[in-house]
Formats: sequence, structure tokens, C-alpha cells
Amino acid sequence: MTRKSLKTYISISFFSGLFFFIFFSSEKSLNSFLISLSIATMYTFLMAVPNGLLNNYLNHRFSWVNQTKRRTIVGVIATIVLNVFLTYLCNGINFVLIQKVTTWDIFFSDKYNYANWFMINFALMISAFLHAKSFMEELKKVTRKEVVEQKIIAKSANAQFESLKNQLDPHFLFNSLNVLSALIDENQDQAQKFTLSMSKIYRYVLDQKDKELVSVEDELEFAKTYAELLKTRFEDSVEFQFNVPKEDYQLKVVPLSLQLLLENCIKHNFATSSKPLVMKIYTENGFLCIENNLQTRELPKDRDGIGLSNIVQRYSLLTKENVFIEKSDDYFKVKIPMLTEQQKINTMNIVNPSNESLAYEKAARRVKELKGFYGNLISYCIVIPFLVIINLMTSPKELWFYWPMLGWGIGLVAHGMNVFAIGKNWEERKIKEFMEKDQYKS
Repeated sequence: MTRKSLKTYISISFFSGLFFFIFFSSEKSLNSFLISLSIATMYTFLMAVPNGLLNNYLNHRFSWVNQTKRRTIVGVIATIVLNVFLTYLCNGINFVLIQKVTTWDIFFSDKYNYANWFMINFALMISAFLHAKSFMEELKKVTRKEVVEQKIIAKSANAQFESLKNQLDPHFLFNSLNVLSALIDENQDQAQKFTLSMSKIYRYVLDQKDKELVSVEDELEFAKTYAELLKTRFEDSVEFQFNVPKEDYQLKVVPLSLQLLLENCIKHNFATSSKPLVMKIYTENGFLCIENNLQTRELPKDRDGIGLSNIVQRYSLLTKENVFIEKSDDYFKVKIPMLTEQQKINTMNIVNPSNESLAYEKAARRVKELKGFYGNLISYCIVIPFLVIINLMTSPKELWFYWPMLGWGIGLVAHGMNVFAIGKNWEERKIKEFMEKDQYKS
């Protein structure tokens, strides 16, 4: 028991004892007040401590968030059993041992059924309040944790994606300068032509490197220009074959992917006039394929670049579609997925911080619904006992508190069903069902 809980129990005991002393005690004396305070303290500690221990055990055993139904069912059964036992124990101690107004035989007869029934309902209402408070605290904790985790994931993914894109700029420049350096020694006219073409290509690199996706058409045009540069360098030692239908031009790929893959082919294979390196670019079942005949040459490990791994990592951050690599004795092929406009919108959400806001708003709406229900439940637990007390004090022979208890109780059950059973989950399922039907029809 924590110090805060102890202070709470003492406060409840004092004010409960004072309440019963003022409104139910016929003798207004210090002795009578101490008796009322003792009885209230006994009820508070014998009822609250076991319920608190039960609540803590159930919270440890069953998660409110991940095992809501099981936690609710077990909690209801255990709370009813425990409070029935504690009510009879406390009432027995009060009436038989403290006030000595009856015996144990009479206490368990029909005469005290109403008193026991009233205390059981009162205890269950207080227990419901405690369980609702426990649920809200855990839900708030989990919601805050999930929001923080989503922020971390989004920021991490965004930072990782930016890091990968920033690798392209110096990587392309470094390799292009290597080619230019070789050309200067071999053919200065070609070197000058290469420099002019490289400036045009580098402008494309600067324009596209900050984009997540570009059209296949733009990427092909850039790849053809880059292929011309490679032809300038290697002449008839390399050959390029482009065979991409125009209907695929508006699909999306990650920028500079073709340039990196063509560069990868040159780096890992030797090319001569007698054995030219043939690179084919074509589409196949929604994938853009880059295939080359295999003429492998050994490379130092420190020359392993970022080309293929960069593309794989960028796609993994943007979509669930995979990059496929095929290798045989004769050829090496990389297949990169071509994404539709709709897939582009969906993939942007992975690294777009606005998705984090949408998730937060959805979680906030759900928390608001739950707070509304538990606010309703807590109000019920406070107001109904108060009405019962007023009814018993003013007209004990005419019991009218049943009607607000029943009416409000039915409304509370309906509210709970809307929140937990047939509320938003049912709406979301139906919305998804109708959207799928409309999409199928279209």
C-alpha cells in the first residue's frame, strides 16, 4: 500500500464516518462519532484494500489494451465474488460484533437481505469506478507510448531515407570524374563532349535526388543519356538495349535507380570489343528489369559501392514491394518494382510525418470515446448511490430510486455496446466493405 493510497483511505474513512454520524446517528456525541468513524474505517479498509489488490493483480495478469475482453470478464466475475464476500464480512462485523444488534443466525436470515443487497450494489459501483480509473490510466499510458514510438519510427525512417538520398550526389560525381579522368588521357575531344553531357546529367541528379519517386519515362531518358556517356568511354565494348512500352512510362521508380544499376554492371563486369557487355532494360510483370551478360571481374572489397544496396534500402522504406535479384552462369538481373500513383500516395505515408498526426488524431478520438463512456459510468456510480440515500432518508417506504437506476443503467449498457462492441469497429468494417465493393465494380 502506497502512502498516497493510505491517505486516500483515511480521508474516505473520516468523511464517511462524519456523513453517517450526521445523517444516520440518533445520538450526537463524541462516543457516537467515534463509533461511526470506526465502522467507516473498518468498511473502507476491508472493502478498499482487497479490491485494490485484486485490481493490481488483474492489471498485472491481463492487459486492458491487448486483452480487453478477458480482463473485463475476469474482472467482473472476480469483483462480484469478492465484494459479496466482503459485504457479508463487513456487515457481519458491524451488526453482530460492533453494534451487537443481532446474532449470526439472524444476520444470515432474510431480515438482513436488503441491507446486504444494498451494500453489495454500493461496493460494486465503487469497484466499477476503480476499474474504470485503472483502465483510463493504462490506456493513457499506452496511447502516449504508442504516439512517441510512432514519432520515433517516422523520424528515424525519414532520416534514414534522407541519408540514403544524400549518398547519390557525391557517389555520382566521384564516378563521373573517374570516367572523365580516364578520357582526358585517351581522347581530349571526347573528354570535352563528356564534360558537357555530364553537366546536363548532373543537373538531373540535383533536380531528382530529393524526390522519393520519379516517372519511368524521366528515368529512362536520364538512363539513355547516361548510356551515351558510357558509350563515349567504352565505345563498342558496351551495348544498351531499351525495350520499355509507353504504357509503363507513367509508373514510378526511385530516382537514379537505372543509373546506379548500369554503373553497377560496368563496375562488376569486364567489357571488350570481342566480348561486349550487353545491358538490357525492359519491363516484366510490373517490374523494370536491368539485365546483363555475366562477365565477372574481381574487385577489392573496399570498392563495394552503394549502388544495389542503396536501391534495396530506399525501396524498403517506401513500399512493401521487393527488389529481386537473379543470377545464373550466363546473366545477372535486377528487378525493381514500378509503382502506381496510388501506391505512391500510400508509400509516402511511411516517411511522411503527417501520417503520425493522423494516427495521433485517430487515437485521440478513440480515447475521447472511452473517456465519455467511463465518465458516464463514474457519474452513474456517484449519482445513483446518492439518490438511494436520499430515497431512504426521505421516504423509505416508497422506493423510487429503481427507476433512475434502471433507466440510466440501460443507457449506460447501450453506450458501452456502442464503444466496445458495435461502435467504430463496426463502422470501419462496413466502410471498408463498401469501398472494396465499389473498387471491384469500377
